Amino acid sequence: MPELSGEDVLRLNVLLHSKPLAIRIDESAMVVHGLSERGEAKVRLNPNCRDDLYLRRVRELISGHVLGSPGGYPVYLKRWTRMGQARDESLGQLLLLGEPEAVVAVVHAPGLSDEQARWAWWAMPIAENARRMLERRSVLDGKMGGVLADYLVEYLPFEQEPVDMMESVRLILQPGLVDRGTVEALWRKARQKSAYYVGFLAAIPDALPEQEPPRADYETLRAGLQSLASRDNPYALQLLRVLSGPGRTFLKTTVQVMKKPANQDVVNVLFDTVAAYFATVRPDADPEADLDSVIRDADALCKGCAAGDVACPEALGELLAALPGLERELHAMLVLSRLGYAVVRPVFSRTTAIGSLMRRKLEPVTAPILKQISVLWGGRV
Repeated sequence: MPELSGEDVLRLNVLLHSKPLAIRIDESAMVVHGLSERGEAKVRLNPNCRDDLYLRRVRELISGHVLGSPGGYPVYLKRWTRMGQARDESLGQLLLLGEPEAVVAVVHAPGLSDEQARWAWWAMPIAENARRMLERRSVLDGKMGGVLADYLVEYLPFEQEPVDMMESVRLILQPGLVDRGTVEALWRKARQKSAYYVGFLAAIPDALPEQEPPRADYETLRAGLQSLASRDNPYALQLLRVLSGPGRTFLKTTVQVMKKPANQDVVNVLFDTVAAYFATVRPDADPEADLDSVIRDADALCKGCAAGDVACPEALGELLAALPGLERELHAMLVLSRLGYAVVRPVFSRTTAIGSLMRRKLEPVTAPILKQISVLWGGRV
């Protein structure tokens, strides 16, 4: 394999000995960029063979200086590093290799600092890296949180995959990252892209924009529920939550997404999000049950509690004894708390349909779920 030109070897060594914080290689322009405390520097390469072969030599030189080995970033480590298994003490070295996969390892690392996030962002400013770094508390509490959130807001119109839209919106809406105007603008755009709504439901389920009023009988029920809630009865607490204005806004938004999900990813994430909202009342039952089984289980549990079954959870029996008129609402919450992929598996395991065809195939699942939501809403949503 041809050797690097003497001029490139000299300039690359000068760059490497200037204590760079990160290195980036622009393969199309054949330029090596370095970031240091003094700013940016670049080395324009002068290849004497095919570009890919020359770049391999460049990476070998860099790796030899940084790691003491010309092998570069081991390809077999990719799976590990995308699972966040890069050692914290090696993150600085990884950013000096000029390898995109090494940068990915850094942004997935649990020990990522705010300063390292800045260097990694300079090295590889793409939306996926921004999302991963916004999962780190150090970044959220640092200077980079707002920078990355602003980027994701600007990039959202160019996202192609609904799963990325949902995740970006969820991360953007973490406390302290964007102002109220940005939140409201994203909410307006969700009318055309329902995947945005799922991000809202996951991030701020109790503080969604355009709040609905509480259910008409909320104040009447509140007195009886409050007494139980004061003793930390989870069913009473969840009923107070879902029958309130914020709770009904959550329900209405859920219905808006269910009526027009873009693809299967949106449905799966939506159901997981709804289940998480009702998680405090989720019974200890088979997580792989289909929807018919989930509904039957809820029926049996509510009827058993009403009949004084000794297997009934004490808190549920206590609420039904005090407010028997809320059995249907409790049943609905029990069903919604167990949503997930298992309830759509009978449909999704047989089709890859999206759009209107997917929605038609899903009607045997969505219709009973919408019925449960209507019970909590107090009529048709």
